[in-house]
Amino acid sequence: MSFLRRFIERPPLLFRILFPEAVFRFGTKEKCIYLTFDDGPVPEVTPRVLDILDRYGVKATFFMVGDNVRRHPGLLEEVLRRGHAIGNHTMHHLQGSRVKARRYLSDVREADRYIGSHLFRPPHGWLRWKQAAMLKREFTLVMYDLVTRDYSRHLTADDVVRNVMHYSRPGSIVVFHDSLKSEPRLMDALPRSIEWLKGEGYEFRRLSRPDERL
Repeated sequence: MSFLRRFIERPPLLFRILFPEAVFRFGTKEKCIYLTFDDGPVPEVTPRVLDILDRYGVKATFFMVGDNVRRHPGLLEEVLRRGHAIGNHTMHHLQGSRVKARRYLSDVREADRYIGSHLFRPPHGWLRWKQAAMLKREFTLVMYDLVTRDYSRHLTADDVVRNVMHYSRPGSIVVFHDSLKSEPRLMDALPRSIEWLKGEGYEFRRLSRPDERL
C-alpha cells in the first residue's frame, strides 16, 4: 500500500495538528464508531443507505450538500425521521483551497439555510486556516479518522471493506459517501463493513442532532 493511500485513508498527525479546532476522532477506549456519509442526499442512493442502516439498527450522520437538499428536501426530512444526524458540506461542494475565505463562508452559510446544523465538514477534508478560523465561530468542524475511499473507481467493494477492517479503531469517525460515484462499491461494502464492526464488538453512534451540541 502506497504512502499516498495511507495519507488519504487516515489523516496523519501533522494534518490533525494543523487543524486543532476540528474533531478527527473521539478519544475513548470504548469500542464505539461513528459512521458518516458525505455528498448526498440523492434519491438514487440515500434511501437505500437508510434502509441498510435500519436493517442493522445503526444510526449515522449525513453531511449534506446544500444544493442537493434544495432539490430533494424530503430526503433531509427522511434522514432525520429515521433518527440520524445531519451536517453541512457546503452549498456547492466547494473546495476551500480554490476560493477565498469570504466566498467559502458565504457558500457554507447558504447551505445552512437549507440544512440548519452546527456540524460542518469541508469537501475533500481540506480548507484554508483562515476559513477554519472563521467557521469555528459558528460551526463544529468535523473531519475524519478514516475515509473508506468508496468513491474510487480503482478500488473494489472488497478493498473498501479492507480499509474499514484495517483502519477502524475506538472513537473513529468513518466516511462513506451516499453518492452516485460511490454506489457501485457502497451497496456491497457498507453492510459487510457493519457486520464486521458488529462482530468486533463496536457500538455505532451518531454525532449530535441539530438541537444538540458535541
